[in-house]
Amino acid sequence: MHRLRTCAARLRPLTASQAAQTVGQQRPITVASKGGTRTFQPIRCYTAPVASEPFLNGTSSNYVEEMYYAWLEDPKSVHKSWDVFFRNANAGAPPGAAYQSPLGLASAPQLSSLVGAQPNVEKLVEDHLAVQSLIRAYQVMGHHNAQLDPLGISCVNFDDAPVNSGFQDVDVAEFKERLKILTVGGFYGLDESDLDKVFRLPTTTFIGGSESALPLKEIIRRLEMSYCQHIGVEFMFINDLEQCQWIRQKFETPGVMQFTLEEKRTLLARMVRSTRFEEFLQKKWSAEKRFGLEGCESLIPALKTIIDKSSENGVENVIMGMPHRGRLNVLANVIRKELEQIFCQFDSKLESADEGSGDVKYHLGMYHRRINRVTDRNITLSLMANPSHLEAVDPVVQGKTKAEQFYCGDNDGNRVMSILLHGDAAFAGQGIVYETFHLSDLPSYTTHGTVHVVVNNQIGFTTDPRVARSSPYPTDVARVVNAPIFHVNADDPEAVIYVCKVAAEWRATFHKDVVVDLVCYRRMGHNEMDEPMFTQPLMYKQIKKQKPVLQKYAEKLIAEGAVSRQEYEEEIAKYDKICEEAHARSKDEKILHIKHWLDSPWPGFFTLDGQPKSMSCPSTGLTEESLNHIGQVASSVPVEDFTIHGGLSRILKGRAEMVRNRTVDWALGEYMAFGSLLKEGTHIRLSGQDVERGTFSHRHHVLHDQNVDKRICIPMNHISPDQAPYTVCNSSLSEYGVLGFELGFAMASPNALILWEAQFGDFHNTAQCIIDQFICPGQAKWVRQNGIVLLLPHGMEGMGPEHSSARPERFLQMCNDDPDVMPPLTDDFAVSQLYDCNWIVVNCASPGNYFHVLRRQILLPFRKPLIVFTPKSLLRHPEARSSFDEMLPGTHFQRLIPEGGVAAERPEEVKRLIFCTGKVYYELTKERKNRGMEDTVAIARVEQLSPFPFDQVKAESERFHNADLVWCQEEHKNQGYYDYVKPRIRTTIQRAKPVWYAGRGPASAPATGNKNTHLMELRRFLDNAFGLDAFKDQQ
Repeated sequence: MHRLRTCAARLRPLTASQAAQTVGQQRPITVASKGGTRTFQPIRCYTAPVASEPFLNGTSSNYVEEMYYAWLEDPKSVHKSWDVFFRNANAGAPPGAAYQSPLGLASAPQLSSLVGAQPNVEKLVEDHLAVQSLIRAYQVMGHHNAQLDPLGISCVNFDDAPVNSGFQDVDVAEFKERLKILTVGGFYGLDESDLDKVFRLPTTTFIGGSESALPLKEIIRRLEMSYCQHIGVEFMFINDLEQCQWIRQKFETPGVMQFTLEEKRTLLARMVRSTRFEEFLQKKWSAEKRFGLEGCESLIPALKTIIDKSSENGVENVIMGMPHRGRLNVLANVIRKELEQIFCQFDSKLESADEGSGDVKYHLGMYHRRINRVTDRNITLSLMANPSHLEAVDPVVQGKTKAEQFYCGDNDGNRVMSILLHGDAAFAGQGIVYETFHLSDLPSYTTHGTVHVVVNNQIGFTTDPRVARSSPYPTDVARVVNAPIFHVNADDPEAVIYVCKVAAEWRATFHKDVVVDLVCYRRMGHNEMDEPMFTQPLMYKQIKKQKPVLQKYAEKLIAEGAVSRQEYEEEIAKYDKICEEAHARSKDEKILHIKHWLDSPWPGFFTLDGQPKSMSCPSTGLTEESLNHIGQVASSVPVEDFTIHGGLSRILKGRAEMVRNRTVDWALGEYMAFGSLLKEGTHIRLSGQDVERGTFSHRHHVLHDQNVDKRICIPMNHISPDQAPYTVCNSSLSEYGVLGFELGFAMASPNALILWEAQFGDFHNTAQCIIDQFICPGQAKWVRQNGIVLLLPHGMEGMGPEHSSARPERFLQMCNDDPDVMPPLTDDFAVSQLYDCNWIVVNCASPGNYFHVLRRQILLPFRKPLIVFTPKSLLRHPEARSSFDEMLPGTHFQRLIPEGGVAAERPEEVKRLIFCTGKVYYELTKERKNRGMEDTVAIARVEQLSPFPFDQVKAESERFHNADLVWCQEEHKNQGYYDYVKPRIRTTIQRAKPVWYAGRGPASAPATGNKNTHLMELRRFLDNAFGLDAFKDQQ
């Protein structure tokens, strides 16, 4: 019979129904107690042979059990000899030794000397609780004592206790020291004498395998093997029992990390390729920067395992983002880029063939569709091109992944997934990591789980982790979204592979993020030219002694007999030959084609050689019927029994009235553009902070039922039965992350209009990295077009410096057109300009023109980013209206809106021509009317600032040839548009006249915080704009 001291843990009170079911199977035992009756279901477990305890035979055991249960309820209810017997058995004595003759009981000292005075039931319960606490301590804190650092110098110093690896005997003194760290209060009251006691295992552990009880010594040994070897598992912060149990089962079950001979040989071959690729590059180009993978060669088999396992689970498309370290190796051995294409990048004589300026080899991306050899299934792999700005690519990858899932109807992420690689210093240091994690579970942003792989070099350039982060691990940021974190010693390739399998299975099972922390080292400096001994002398002395991981693993397999030394050397020779042959072929490459490195091809959009199919843009107008139909949808609630807010009813009635009057305001003009594109089959996605309603309460694209929580209606999705879907989503309070995400979404397909709206224009400055590194130069660096639209509310409204300027000067400064060269005015001048520019910058003062520019964005035969400075007060300005006539078939976007009033009738009498853009136009026309100068001052609106409308500015200045030229803006002189437009207007008129400035003076802040000062500044620059003698003293 199993030692009686564990019986109490096996007894559970039964409900009446359970008790009824046991009748006929086993007689329930009713024990009288002070509190009434209690029913127990006894569970027998025989582990010791009955022959060794002759009095425990088949007939007596029932009697013994009944006595035991009676004793449990009240020790005084049984004879004193039975009391002693049960006390001794509970204290750990085998039944034979526990028995004492009733004759010997007369001497009390003998009894106390055997049993001791403690109450044994409490001791039994305490011991089991102690064991449960011990198991939990390992699950929670075991990773602190795992052997994770290949160098053995980890600065994650949770304790200085020695880490015992691969042990068989438990030294209790050592474990008492260990458990002081792992647990509060040391060994939980367990002692050396308890090591051989057998304890029943709780349901929250799988270390028993098929056994339900184990001696304490074996429990500790198995916990050590599960949690304190080369894998450290951080997961107990996850507040989901099913997920925790799943992870425990993967890491605690005895014998889980068994590999077949074939798996070991495949792993060795992958390690050979990973290692020899870097060695080949070092041999051929020792003086070149390549940011090699030396010290973390197991990354390649890690990634290939994640991809293999995911492919097995049905994934067809994997989108990856990574920093520069190891990028060439990943391109060669994971994506399977042709080696000669990589090697020729090292040739300084290589000429550039494509348009654009290109990028260094360790920033380039790649797209490749191939058969996965392990699963024999098709898989598409793309590695996103990215700048040196670490982690900036994270949200871009997530956006592209979301788009690919959307276009193939993959609503659960079963077919498309993302893998993100990180460096340890950047993962802890860059805030964009946190922003990206917080998108991971939002309905309109989730990619249903990302596998994050951290290449943990334990150093950032020259900075020690002890001064680079406040958290113990670089991966602690992942805890905010309950992502499990698997730390693994990268010098143990089998442990790495196992962890990566589990990570891929986790993602397939739970569709949540997971982190693999590859704890490794960096054999070279930050790059191959860098000297790390200046700043990390001790670390690099250790690294110099460190045996390469391939050598370690090969020796292990040779010792096991899994491969012979000859087979290993043949594998190396085979890959070296592949590299040499590719190197020979690479010498034939004379021209560098950046197109070969494209990460997001758009099949069918361009001609075969990547050119636009035409260089013209059709009319962006719509039929009266279409305008009326979309207007009716915009002013109605297309769902029955839907109660909207009273204020919204008035807005919808106002829209209906405008449609009857054949006019649109800003919100309705946007509605017409979106609705028509959706009807034509173009998906639209509008994202940003509070975009569903609109910051200024003008849009109202999502209607909320006032009586039913979460019941919404999006009228834009009710325009036509066969329309494209419209996605409008309020984002998290993030600019950097969300703009990056939308940029990635826009990369996936040219046949969608993707818009990001800033809550206020100046909020884009926290997303400046995405604008500067991806949107502005993306096509030049990576031959990758993108049609993303940025909507940036802008205007001096007297609301203070923070909510005024969208910083147009920054966007205009980064435009690539030449201010000093008048381009040839050809028939297709407007479209050619758009094709040559790096982005389009507009400031529309007319809702009709906003409508046209949005439609033009899709109807153009190519894609360029569009920056729109959108209005605030103009949203409700009575004059900021457009007639349907400006939006009918045959109409186009007007790059410049010329003077069309009284001044145009006798242009030769006009004394001043004012060029302006945006909201200030309405202030100028109002002032002109008040001053009675409508015949002497002409006002032209430059709606498209870049590319600059040289042809139309030229025509307008020639029309008013007697007028002096003024640029008027409400922004400060060193901000806004003046520095951009002045040289271009001068070039247009061949510098025949000066271009005077009317506007606010130079300032460091975008606007004043004082309303009175704001109005005084406005009055001053309007006086300058209309004072015909205002600039005489400057001539």
